[in-house]
Amino acid sequence: MTERIPSSGTSTATAAAGQDDRPPPPRLAYDRHTWKEIAHLLANLPVALLGFTYVVAAMFTGFGLTITVIGFPLLAAALMGARLLGRMERARARALLGVRVDEPSRLPLRGAGGLLQRLWMSLKDPVGWRTVLYEFIRLPWGVLTFTITLTSLFVLWPVLPFVARGLANADRAMVRALLSPSDELERRIAELESDRGVVVDTAAADLRRIERDLHDGAQARLVALAMGLGLAKEKVLEDPDAAAAMVEEAHGEVKLALQELRDLARGIHPAVLTDRGLDAALSAVSSRCTVPVKVTVDLPARPAAAIEGIAYFTVSELLQNVSKHSAAKSASVDVWRTNDRLLIQVWDDGRGGASLDGGTGMKGLAERLDAVDGLFVLESPEGGPTTVTAELPWRDRTGASGAANR
Repeated sequence: MTERIPSSGTSTATAAAGQDDRPPPPRLAYDRHTWKEIAHLLANLPVALLGFTYVVAAMFTGFGLTITVIGFPLLAAALMGARLLGRMERARARALLGVRVDEPSRLPLRGAGGLLQRLWMSLKDPVGWRTVLYEFIRLPWGVLTFTITLTSLFVLWPVLPFVARGLANADRAMVRALLSPSDELERRIAELESDRGVVVDTAAADLRRIERDLHDGAQARLVALAMGLGLAKEKVLEDPDAAAAMVEEAHGEVKLALQELRDLARGIHPAVLTDRGLDAALSAVSSRCTVPVKVTVDLPARPAAAIEGIAYFTVSELLQNVSKHSAAKSASVDVWRTNDRLLIQVWDDGRGGASLDGGTGMKGLAERLDAVDGLFVLESPEGGPTTVTAELPWRDRTGASGAANR
């Protein structure tokens, strides 16, 4: 069984829609598709005149006034208006041509910071500029399609369905090429919105875990320690032997509390990872596994601290799964770099049958890797072995982060 969780994306949605919204082949007898295409072609001229007039008036006014303060805001407003024209054109193409084109995402102006940043974001909006180009080339095309369609209604009406289909197909191509969302940009926006939710949920879960561990572990022991020391203080003069026993017991509680705090700190970010890197940290975590683990780390340098931490906790979680669920006799961990990717592979000879929804935490690992443009691949056939391959983007460790870690 192989399960692969790549970075999320919707780049194929537009292509798939383009395959599904094609009308049936044209026929000599006029059907509803032909009449819709004729209506669209006849409406091209008045709609193109409206769009061309707006673009010429708004854009040239904005360009002409760029020598003043108000020129750039006028250009930004003109591009926002062009977005509205593009929305109307997509609606017309959807109704008359059956072209299903996704609506572009709104510009995230509220989170863009100051006024200048919002202005710059509006000025470099690719959706607005492509709509401006669309409206520019539509006027000659609108005159051509209106003339041919109107003439064919009276002169070439027997073959008008085929003529209309050819002209409408050109319209469909222009709509898809110039009025569709920017595939890469829209895909990245959707990914970042999804990843932001995953990161926020993960951080909240980690904070709750740390709070629970502190409350149930070290805090409870420190409370008991304070009470024990208070009782010992009261008995110092009355019963020195009992007070000494209480102090000895409190000393043991202090050791246990310190150990729990060390374990908690190791769970947040182990000191050995900060001081000595992945090789030593993974060797330490593998020594706590109930299965003999061979660790091989082949890295030319240390990656960025964030990537290093994600790699460590990924291996740590996978080795915990090996200890709890695999019934394996041996396991291995390999870490290496290929181009701009950090690759991790954890293998065990256990019984297999692992899955992302099997309650072993692998789905959470996959989501965490996906949140940083990573990749998670699980191969675990029934009977084993199980191989988990994880990829992370490689980022070099900067001098500042290295100094902070030291």
